[in-house]
Amino acid sequence: MAELQTTYATTLASGYAGMIANGETSNRITHTNEDSAGIGFGLPVYRGSGDNGCTATVGTLATFLGWSIATSAQGYTATADADEYAQYDNVAILTSGAIYVAVKGAVTDGAALTVGKAGGAADLVGATAADATHIATGWIADETVTDGLCRIVKR
Repeated sequence: MAELQTTYATTLASGYAGMIANGETSNRITHTNEDSAGIGFGLPVYRGSGDNGCTATVGTLATFLGWSIATSAQGYTATADADEYAQYDNVAILTSGAIYVAVKGAVTDGAALTVGKAGGAADLVGATAADATHIATGWIADETVTDGLCRIVKR
C-alpha cells in the first residue's frame, strides 16, 4: 500500500483563525454577510446597514459585534473561498468566549486588543492603545504572541 505521509512536523499548530479555542462558556450570534468580497474566518465583524446584516468593514466600538467563527460547512464558490463566508451567508459570530485570531505585532497575555481603522488600519488586530485610529474591542490576549495566531478571550 502506498504511503500518504512519510514526514511529520515536530510541533502542531495550536489552532487556526476563527477556531473556537476551548469549551468555556461563550455567546454566539448569527448575522447575514453584506460584503460582496466575503468575510474571512477569525476577523472582526461589525453591524451592517440592513437589519441583521454584518460587514468586515471596520466600523466603531458601537458597531463591533465580535469575531467570525470558522465553519467546515462552507464550500468553494465563484465569489468566495472555502475559508470565508460569501455574501448573503449566515455568519456565526462569537461575542464572548475564546477564539483564535491573527494578531499583528507583539501581544502579551492579558493585553487589551484593538482593531486598527483609518490611519491605523495597517495595525490590524493588536495591542496598540485605543485612540482615534484604533477601536477597543473589550477582548484580551490569552497568550503571548508576536505576529501570528493568538487565543483571545472575553469573559
